[in-house]
Amino acid sequence: MWSGLAALSSVVALASYRYLAGVGPVPPNITANRHLSPWIVIHAAGAATALLVGPWQFVPALRGRRPVIHRTLGRVYVASCAAGGVSALVLATGVSAGPIAGAGFAALGTAWLTATTIAVREILMGRVPAHHRWMIRSFALTLSAVTLRLYLPLTSLMGLDFTISYRVIAWACWLPNMIVAELFIGAADT
Repeated sequence: MWSGLAALSSVVALASYRYLAGVGPVPPNITANRHLSPWIVIHAAGAATALLVGPWQFVPALRGRRPVIHRTLGRVYVASCAAGGVSALVLATGVSAGPIAGAGFAALGTAWLTATTIAVREILMGRVPAHHRWMIRSFALTLSAVTLRLYLPLTSLMGLDFTISYRVIAWACWLPNMIVAELFIGAADT
């Protein structure tokens, strides 16, 4: 499971870095965002880096044998989530698919920032198990970038209206991830 998530995260991250270089096509719904510049670049840089770094934080050997690397990557992950989350909040107010989609993306950004902040607080308090649980939640929210990109082509294949689908995807790209994360945490705690 880890390998699959790491591979999907890497593919989406590497494709998203094109926003930094200004290369490649930009979907029309993205170019229609009222707050595109500079926020899409900040968002892409933060979210893509969190996608690349995140999976490695869950490798037990790295945490156990290389704690300095784990802490360094953790700092990079948290900074990336902060940049990605704050820019997501700005971009959510300019989304062209309307207030339902904007609210979904704003809720995602808020949840992402909150989960990551709580995870940092927990490790600073020395509560490692709680830190681990909150980082699972944070990464589940980071993975919304992957689930969003899995849903978008499905709606096209199914012939669904893009704007209506996008409003649903703004919520569906992260809420199921959180349910899976909570089930995973519950199973690990038993």
